[in-house]
Amino acid sequence: MRRRKVTYPPPKTSRKKGPAFAPGTTDPRDPAARTVTINLAATTGRPSIKSGDRVRILSGLYAGEIATVESVVGGVIPAAIVRTEAGRTRRSRTIDLEPDRSATAPRGPASEGAVEA
Repeated sequence: MRRRKVTYPPPKTSRKKGPAFAPGTTDPRDPAARTVTINLAATTGRPSIKSGDRVRILSGLYAGEIATVESVVGGVIPAAIVRTEAGRTRRSRTIDLEPDRSATAPRGPASEGAVEA
């Protein structure tokens, strides 16, 4: 008994036309239409950020959250491993971190009742 050759129907996507764009707009698939911005300050990073600091994440997945710096990684673009208060860890460029001002403010009754000599 001879086996029949398997044939597949042509893909349905091959006959579709591209989406219609409004006049004056460009096709987002066009490589010339995509723009990229590069922050050149990212290569210098923030030298003030060190391990153990509390920082606010400025951009990315956890933007706006407070985190603790676990380690700082050098390189062409300095980065830091940070752990958010929710316990999530991520790697972030140091340029995308800012020191948390609330962590540097004195807290507790010891700082309020301090006597100057």
